[in-house]
Amino acid sequence: MRGPKDQRSCPEGNVLDRGESEGEEKEEEEENEEEELGGVESSVFIPVADKKEAYDPTGQTCYMEACEALQVVPASYFLRHMQNSQLSMMHRGLGPQGTKALAVPLVTNTSILRLNLQDNWMEGMGGAAIAEMLKENCYITEVDLSDNNLGDYGARAIAGMLKENSTLASLNLSGNNFTDRSAEHLGPALITNSKLQHLDLSHNALGERAGQNLGDSLSENTGLRSLSLAWNCIRGRGAVMLANGLGGNIFLRTVDLSFNGFGKEGAIALGQALKENTVLEELNVRYDNNRIPPEGAIHLAMGIKVNKTIKSLNVSCWKIGSSFKDNGGHQWIKWDK
Repeated sequence: MRGPKDQRSCPEGNVLDRGESEGEEKEEEEENEEEELGGVESSVFIPVADKKEAYDPTGQTCYMEACEALQVVPASYFLRHMQNSQLSMMHRGLGPQGTKALAVPLVTNTSILRLNLQDNWMEGMGGAAIAEMLKENCYITEVDLSDNNLGDYGARAIAGMLKENSTLASLNLSGNNFTDRSAEHLGPALITNSKLQHLDLSHNALGERAGQNLGDSLSENTGLRSLSLAWNCIRGRGAVMLANGLGGNIFLRTVDLSFNGFGKEGAIALGQALKENTVLEELNVRYDNNRIPPEGAIHLAMGIKVNKTIKSLNVSCWKIGSSFKDNGGHQWIKWDK
């Protein structure tokens, strides 16, 4: 951690070294390092006072100092609950700077296991600060960063974290304006990470290229047990590649692909994937919202017929009726045309 006396804030909100004692040569060196890092890691470390003080196990002191350095008002709720096992700070309006300050004590916090920061408009910079924190914190296992407008910048930082973090089991990234570019970073991270079990990427703007990237990653991923890609724009070739990836995955138990527009080709590929997959138990493909024509539905049904592991299936197409279980204990959705 760097001291506040050696920091200044640039117009974009990044925290950079003054380098007054190092000279122009040192500044050039640091600028080159920032370019190599892509402007992610170098911009999220939070200034903390480097005064020689007694060890503060609660983290309150360094939080207050970070707030002062970043010129944000300390969150009293955080101060009261930072030693709980679960910290829920939804809809608090932290913003990028407030999130940066929050990340400082969380680096060394050993109490919090579940962290919910939904809807705090932290944006990419705030998301990057949380990502950097999670590279160091080895106690937090569940994180909710949904509805924070992280964007592609935040996705890149999160992907970098996933390549290093070995304790996070559940991550909610729903509603963060992720695009195909985000998937280019998240895809490889899912191949590297084998500890994350639950991932929510719903309500984003992932499109055809994202489906291809994630499909390639899912075929090699060994950690995920549940995945939600609902309310995205995965269709065409992306839908086919994603279905192929699911066919080759032997670990996923629950998958939500509803509201994507899979279409005929996607449904055919998904039907084939169900013939090959022997572990998937729950599938939501919401027929009516995936633009699947009758021909595609037939192939999907053929795959379902062959599959022996699906227990819960949502392929609602017209008017949903009641659910029922067959003799094998499988849960199905009954519909009326």
